[in-house]
Amino acid sequence: MRHSCSPEWNYPDVVIEPTFEVAEYGRWAVMRVTGEIDMATAPRLRQHVLNVTARKPSGLVLDLDRVEFIDSTGLGVMVGAAKRMRMIDGGFRIVCSQPHLNELFKITRLNEVFDLYESLEDALTTVTGTLVEGVPTDGAGNPEGAST
Repeated sequence: MRHSCSPEWNYPDVVIEPTFEVAEYGRWAVMRVTGEIDMATAPRLRQHVLNVTARKPSGLVLDLDRVEFIDSTGLGVMVGAAKRMRMIDGGFRIVCSQPHLNELFKITRLNEVFDLYESLEDALTTVTGTLVEGVPTDGAGNPEGAST
């Protein structure tokens, strides 16, 4: 009798589906993304970006503070989002305080392409140091929902 020595591996395909929350701050749209952005989930991010940019906001902020992983497909969607915002003369900013994602942006040199910010508050603050017009704030002058 012959026995097989190869084990049977039963690993389910585990995909951490991203979630998307969109808020408007004046004429700026903020999209908070959670989960993973990879080949399987990037099309959903792309569709959400298309839906948001179709409204022609003055700017788009992608809040990636709750994103655990991004692959090259996800990075490509972000490059496409930045290009789309440029086509409509809008701003594009990314919130990312996670060291491993900031390292990814650095390795790919996308930190030279994207405007990266440590917090939503920083991303919604203009060069002059005031919050983007129309941003609702808490009593301390921080954007509502921003982590301080």
